[in-house]
Amino acid sequence: MSFRLLVFDWDGTLMDSAARIVACMQAAARDRGRVVPSDSAVRNIIGLGLDEAVHALFPDARDGGEVRTLAERYRHHFLGADTTPSELFPGAARGLRRLEQKGYLLAVATGKGRRGLDSALQATGLAALFHATRCADETFSKPHPAMLLELMSELGAAPHETLMIGDTEYDLAMAANAGTPALAVSYGAHEPERLLRHGPLGCVDSVAEIEAWLDGSAAGAAVHQYGERESA
Repeated sequence: MSFRLLVFDWDGTLMDSAARIVACMQAAARDRGRVVPSDSAVRNIIGLGLDEAVHALFPDARDGGEVRTLAERYRHHFLGADTTPSELFPGAARGLRRLEQKGYLLAVATGKGRRGLDSALQATGLAALFHATRCADETFSKPHPAMLLELMSELGAAPHETLMIGDTEYDLAMAANAGTPALAVSYGAHEPERLLRHGPLGCVDSVAEIEAWLDGSAAGAAVHQYGERESA
């Protein structure tokens, strides 16, 4: 397949931020005197918009004010108070630059809020590489197709020319809802078995393999294809 537009998830796909997300959500729960969710429970909601994540983790927080307060406490920790390292995955910056040089349109569709994504783009120096970005506080959260539909419309790409790349089932479900193909990555928040149930074109084990997969060759690396592990 020939793609023009590559849409990346951010957390768990380009940035290794799961530990920080977990720490900040747990800190928000402690701030409000709530039962602290487990690491696995928080990892499960990575990829959702913040309000949706709070609802999923704290289903008894039906009061809108409590949801907003928990979300604000999370932002407080994530945007400044927490010092848990959050860095790009090895090879991510170099790989993105190579893809941009090859002529791909690059975009981000993320469950992060705009403040969080802009901060990450500034800190990593990658802002100029992306032709467009969408955040969960600007439109519907994944797995609703709005982010992908808006990005395709803005950049003039058809669904069959667009590839969604992500580490959670929410990314892959969003792609299916938008009618676009998807590529899963196995090194993020959700396990490969969980991702493969959504029928991605493949599932790669590192950022470096994304470019190789797009080139049609895994350069000797093992790649999951339709649920089977193969060697190129």
